[in-house]
Amino acid sequence: MNGSGSRTAAYGLVPADTTEDVRARGAGVSAQVAVLPVGSFEQHGPYLPLATDTLVACAVAREIAAAYPVHLLPPVTIACSQEHAAWPGTVSISSVTLHAVVRDIADSLRRSGVKALVVVNGHGGNYVLGNVVQESSARGERMALFPAAEDWEAARERAGVLTSLLTDMHAGEIETSILLHAHPELIRPGYETSDFVADDRRHLLTLGMAGYTESGVIGRPSLGSAEKGKALLASLADSFGAYFSVLTADS
Repeated sequence: MNGSGSRTAAYGLVPADTTEDVRARGAGVSAQVAVLPVGSFEQHGPYLPLATDTLVACAVAREIAAAYPVHLLPPVTIACSQEHAAWPGTVSISSVTLHAVVRDIADSLRRSGVKALVVVNGHGGNYVLGNVVQESSARGERMALFPAAEDWEAARERAGVLTSLLTDMHAGEIETSILLHAHPELIRPGYETSDFVADDRRHLLTLGMAGYTESGVIGRPSLGSAEKGKALLASLADSFGAYFSVLTADS
């Protein structure tokens, strides 16, 4: 498929389309699906930026927009990061607020003729996004949450990522690889020696990340590479095809 041709700026975070660009794409299939990256602003160890989850979500969304005719939206950059509150720089909003923001965006899109919304989530702590999608779908609205765990697993296998999804919890092989590919200029020294594993995290919601790691890292960032990052994004773009088909069926 041909992508929407959306232009981006500021490290790919903000689409640079004008209203005329959107008008030129017309009211066809390109106007039927919008893609909303949702990230966070939280610690990612001493080597990845606070905006890592947003950068990852935007990288995935850009890959989607390059392959499918979708309307790319700017990201939600602060979300539910309460489990990272022990580290300086982390900023959070409540799940109620995130729920309301996504709902308002979906409502606005429908009023302008966009029939479906895909939320591209870059932060595992944004649990409420699943509720937003379920509630919207139950009302007969078209919404999807991407990527699912199965999409990440397929991408992990295709890219040759060695760390399991359980172990690769935060600032590990996957996130480091995607940033090495998409934003290498933002990575600082240290990921090569910061591996830390804590697979048993059953009290995470009670203790937060500080209960399991002093560095803020849980995973094996030393295994990251730009090649893996490129392959991860390519696999996710392929996986998105099934979501696009479901959301545009009978349109």
